[in-house]
Amino acid sequence: MVAVSRERFEELVGRALDEIPDELVEMMENVVVLVEDEGEESDIWGLYDGVPLTDRGDYGGGEMVLPDRIYIYRLPICEGCDSEAEVVEQVGITVIHEVAHHFGIEDDRLDELGWG
Repeated sequence: MVAVSRERFEELVGRALDEIPDELVEMMENVVVLVEDEGEESDIWGLYDGVPLTDRGDYGGGEMVLPDRIYIYRLPICEGCDSEAEVVEQVGITVIHEVAHHFGIEDDRLDELGWG
């Protein structure tokens, strides 16, 4: 396990988000990225909780809708890595993976693309 403080981990998530091309960031809609120590399932590294852009249709029906949530889980990532460099890499992969779910890309396709 690699010890990475919550503050440092949040910085890594922010940097990973900064790496997303501006064209894609502009397309992201009503989504927030959150860092948590771990989720309900302790073996997952991230989670997208929401309605993908591809499925929205009349999303909200004119009503205010709470944002979708992308969770990045600090402790499982740190436990699964052997160095801070590996944590940095895995945070980047996890952020891209969960943002891809926001765009409607499923796990099978992400695996094919190397982001599984």
